[in-house]
Amino acid sequence: MNFKPFFSGILAATVAASAWSIDGTVSNESGAPLAGVAISTFNYGGINSTTDAAGKFAIDSNKAMALASMASQGKMAVKRDGFMLNVSNPNGGAFNVSLMNALGKVQMQKEFNDLNASIDLKKFGDQNLMIVKVSSSSVNENYVLSNGALMKVGDVLPMLQFSLTGYTNYVYNMTAEVETGVKIVMEKAGATPASSSSEKPASSSSVASSSSATPVSSSSLELVVNCAGKTYAAGEHNMSVTVDGKQRTFIMRVPSAYKGDKPVPLVVDYHPIGGQSASHMNSSGYKTYTDAIGGISLYPQGTTKTMGPGWNVGPCCSYDDDIKFSREMIKKVEEMVCIDTKRVYAAGFSMGGGMSNHVACNMSDVFAAVAPAAMDLNTVNSAACSPVRPISIIMFRGTADNVCRYEGGDSGFNDGLNFLGAKKNFKFWGDKNGCNTASSITNSDGCEEYTGCKDGVRVVLCTKQGGGHDYGDAKVGWPFLNSFTMP
Repeated sequence: MNFKPFFSGILAATVAASAWSIDGTVSNESGAPLAGVAISTFNYGGINSTTDAAGKFAIDSNKAMALASMASQGKMAVKRDGFMLNVSNPNGGAFNVSLMNALGKVQMQKEFNDLNASIDLKKFGDQNLMIVKVSSSSVNENYVLSNGALMKVGDVLPMLQFSLTGYTNYVYNMTAEVETGVKIVMEKAGATPASSSSEKPASSSSVASSSSATPVSSSSLELVVNCAGKTYAAGEHNMSVTVDGKQRTFIMRVPSAYKGDKPVPLVVDYHPIGGQSASHMNSSGYKTYTDAIGGISLYPQGTTKTMGPGWNVGPCCSYDDDIKFSREMIKKVEEMVCIDTKRVYAAGFSMGGGMSNHVACNMSDVFAAVAPAAMDLNTVNSAACSPVRPISIIMFRGTADNVCRYEGGDSGFNDGLNFLGAKKNFKFWGDKNGCNTASSITNSDGCEEYTGCKDGVRVVLCTKQGGGHDYGDAKVGWPFLNSFTMP
């Protein structure tokens, strides 16, 4: 392999933190420390913390995410501990690690067959700038070692939420991989906000059911799709469409199992607020399953209004028509690759979960089923929708979610969003789909499910007791999605 073009491409890419850390204090307007403030993230699932009795907090993503969340989700984790580079692969099997220096010269290229690998970086000279490539059968990720920090290509810095009963939620955007001494000042609920929730505080002193996977249909008519000329090179392709005079972008992932000789399913996977399509693609979990069967997956990029890239599911987060964008994106992809238009699905995490709820409302003529995680419909606009047909939905929620509270209500960000809550969202979809909502059953996945829904659709709520703001379980979500076809 010629690594020089690869190296140049890495340096040209936008790089942000894969490993990051932050510490500081939280106080009220009088300067008194606030204990028990819950801290969670919008765009990094599975990271939660709490301030201590002195109002202090400290979060290290290496410990909070790479070791706990990634391992529990079966994902590879890459972290740096001093001069040691540690790679863990909870899935087992072989994986490769390559190191290149600042000149693009390969310093190491080695295959490992253990669950964990430790590499002594001191053996490879200057570590002020080094490229790390980690790959396996399901992972292909690139990192940069720069000035002591391990950074992942395509990732983003976190947006942190601070919440405490009686106080207005505070959102803090990190701007560096390491921030120390950050001072967060929270206001009593009902007080006039001193600053936008998307701004840093002026006092900041930071340093820098397992359903059958065989699709079923309520129609006996078989869809005939002409696949002629729709072969496509495997890889992650950056695409764009023009919507209302504006260029909108997305990633189309074509797995090596796609041959262009038969129609395949399509999954549209929406990122969280402040997120990026590339990093979400490597976090949500659905690509593993679509890749295995040669399916196509899309990762659209949101646009920014106030809080970073998001979706137009309410007054807060985008000026753009994301329903129109989704339709144009799918239309373009169907012209390029051979898609089974009766097997188009949506998924998403956090605000991406809100968006997949939203498309179920407004694009039930396109999507056969949806799998939102960590967000419900909001009462401002989405919850007044009227889908044109019954649509299957599986929802993933955590009872201790501090970003989109399980019980619902105002978001706490003065952004106009007011959520139904997990149970009301569940009942909303049960009612829209004509289910028997007087009671629910517990299905084989341990999730709640309504029965008697119209046209054979299913409405499912998977609740994780004590679970926070986190991704849905693709091991449950994918078989559910893939068991439905458009009538």
